[in-house]
Amino acid sequence: DGDAPGGDRRPGRFAALRAPRLDPYWTAAFFFVAFATLSLCRFRAMSPMSWDLGIFEQAVRGYAHLQAPIVDLKGPGSNVLGDHFSPVLILLAPFYRLFPSPATLLTAQAALFALSTLPVTRAAARLLGRGKGLAIGIAYGLSWGVQKAVDFDFHEIAFAVPLIAFALEAVLRKRWTAAVCWAAPLVLVKEDLGVTAAAIGAVILIRTRRATPLAIGLVAFGITATAVTLAVIIPGFNGAASYDYWSKLSGDGGPTAAIPLATAVRTTLWILLPTTGLLALRSPLLLVALPTFGWRFLSHDPHYWGTDWHYNAVLMPMVFLALADALAHTRLSARPWLRTYALHLPAAVLAAALALTTTLPMSRLTEAAAYRKPAVIADAERLLEKIPDGATVEADIRPLSRLTGRARVFWIGDNRIPAPEYVAVQLRDNRTPQQALADTAARHPNATYVPLGGAADIVVFRRTSVR
Repeated sequence: DGDAPGGDRRPGRFAALRAPRLDPYWTAAFFFVAFATLSLCRFRAMSPMSWDLGIFEQAVRGYAHLQAPIVDLKGPGSNVLGDHFSPVLILLAPFYRLFPSPATLLTAQAALFALSTLPVTRAAARLLGRGKGLAIGIAYGLSWGVQKAVDFDFHEIAFAVPLIAFALEAVLRKRWTAAVCWAAPLVLVKEDLGVTAAAIGAVILIRTRRATPLAIGLVAFGITATAVTLAVIIPGFNGAASYDYWSKLSGDGGPTAAIPLATAVRTTLWILLPTTGLLALRSPLLLVALPTFGWRFLSHDPHYWGTDWHYNAVLMPMVFLALADALAHTRLSARPWLRTYALHLPAAVLAAALALTTTLPMSRLTEAAAYRKPAVIADAERLLEKIPDGATVEADIRPLSRLTGRARVFWIGDNRIPAPEYVAVQLRDNRTPQQALADTAARHPNATYVPLGGAADIVVFRRTSVR
């Protein structure tokens, strides 16, 4: 801004903010704002995707009050560590204690997903240059797997995504100790991610081409941690002394027995084609995705093989960093057509991400309606506020997010629940309040309930007596 004494031209005062080294940080900041806005607007409109937000709020609420992570939504008195082993959630406890709201979890998730764009963008820029690095970093932030996960309320895998991204960035920089340190905590995020940590150790061995003790230790640690968690820790906290999700696996382990082969192929192509143009297949980093693909091939739950919800988020940093790695090596290919393909692929991947975004959750950020709170939602919130703090409540998906932070909430229809003081029901399929009341009476024949009120598509019943 002007000439310096002596006639020397000094850089503008904002030049430092445009430095290439800050590109990853600006990218992360942009996506944090976008992800947080998307999640909080959905929460404000009382439009949860599932009961997961309520489950995780109950767990974090327990940690925040220095108690066991009891999740009554999974059953009265159920310890969440007997469902999934995710002690990493305790990191959210101090923030939740200060700001006791589901919005705290959603904001934290937005920050974690946005943080993962930093190592992806930084690694891509270091390998390919500023322009191509930014293209890949932005395409990663816009990737359908990340957008779907952000839109799916809260889930513990939000912690895994940046850990995987930083670990693989360290692998690309040949910082083996850092890679191990980033990968090892995956065992605290979810029980199956120990195998992913072991896969990162295997990739380190491939890249170093020697028996690196740290990498061997990570492989052994990851596999052992998963085995101990599945066989000892989770059954120890589970009332049935078992791991409930074994039932999600098919009988013979074949992909055709678990799911239609066409479904598996279609999802695999979604993961690799618009995100990497299949070029990620040329990088050994993609081996880290094999454990996740493995348990999905063994499953017979159709949710695991769809393109919705959060199940593909952990794969996104793997495929994009594998793409950056493959592009760096493909530039030296002896095949002219392959070099040309690699030259234009970052722009193509970004264009694909932008095009797909028009049909993905972040497109809602361009709609004015997304930022407005319908009057009926305010009415529903006032209705739910009539339920006193500490009350026992039976509820389904929509009312959960307004109750789990201050009441003891059970899942509707759980026959292990004694007659709760209140029942909060979302009316679906043209059901009437009278039908909902009759269903409540059928579930709790020893109690009498009367309507407390209704708003939007929610009705609340209050228990007046117990026989």
